[in-house]
Amino acid sequence: MSEQQVYIRFSEETDAAELTAMYKRNREFFEEFSPNTQEKYYTEEHQLQTIIKSKADMMEDRKYSFVMCHKENDRIIGSINLSFVVRGPLQSCMIGYSLDQAYNGKGYTTEAVKQVVRYAFDELKFHRIFGEASPQNPGSIRVLEKAGFHKEGISQSNVKINGKWEDHQVLAIINPSEDI
Repeated sequence: MSEQQVYIRFSEETDAAELTAMYKRNREFFEEFSPNTQEKYYTEEHQLQTIIKSKADMMEDRKYSFVMCHKENDRIIGSINLSFVVRGPLQSCMIGYSLDQAYNGKGYTTEAVKQVVRYAFDELKFHRIFGEASPQNPGSIRVLEKAGFHKEGISQSNVKINGKWEDHQVLAIINPSEDI
């Protein structure tokens, strides 16, 4: 893919309805590999409050929330977060993402992850970013590998999904810059 098909931006209050619709449309798909979400998550009010909180989290260097948009029509097709921010000697965070199932398999998430990683390294000055994915979700592992992450190991029984403790593959990428 020579020209980027997606772009990332911080979420805005005006995104609440579109995000709610995307999460509702993909609920079953997302919950297959993600922790169960409360019913209120699928309401516009909850999404609006989450976006408002994300701005405070960003100002306080706790979490960074992005939406993934398709360049062709500016439609929100996914979300990406940098969470579990740790500064000091670690300078690390965790990346997580979700993509509307209708857009799977086109390289969009890999493209967006690369953009977020670039921002995290260049602007936020993180040293290390890690991600976790279910071994039963090889597509998500491939996204991270194609974005330059390397496998580090398996976190055993670390996330409860659909009532069962699941293992996750841990992958990470290190900032190549010496200026951190």
